[in-house]
Amino acid sequence: MNPENVQYSHCETPLGPLLLVSNENGLCIINFPLDGAPVQAQPHWHKNDAALQAAKDQLTEYFQGRRQQFDLQLAPQATPFQACVLEQLEQINYAETRSYGQLATALNKPKAARAVGTACGRNPLPIVIPCHRVVGSNGSLTGFAGGLAAKRWLLDHEKNHA
Repeated sequence: MNPENVQYSHCETPLGPLLLVSNENGLCIINFPLDGAPVQAQPHWHKNDAALQAAKDQLTEYFQGRRQQFDLQLAPQATPFQACVLEQLEQINYAETRSYGQLATALNKPKAARAVGTACGRNPLPIVIPCHRVVGSNGSLTGFAGGLAAKRWLLDHEKNHA
């Protein structure tokens, strides 16, 4: 990322303040707060609330239960395999879940459930690319960048607003 073109803002949510980062290609990072405090931007990034207003508005609508799909220009940095996993994540409907194994099978790599889990864990755009909708094969909650409590909150939120 060209640091001169990197912009950031914070978005207040029920899960705490999210750090939103974009570049000339679109939204590229969403970070959950650490211990309730907002993640700090890199010193060479530029604060620009207006540039990220659409993302902030859509996330606010999501948290209010008024949005089920996002319509944003996304620019996640990912390896080719991670990009394939991110594409599969975007196919999971609101309030539905898939297992890591199901995603691996959909990628024609049925033995790659662990690799899928790793790719989900590196998702740079959680919520918008819904890695929180991926669960263990027995339905159990497994790792999530925002923590398991946030994952449970998001799944319950979607179930209650479906």
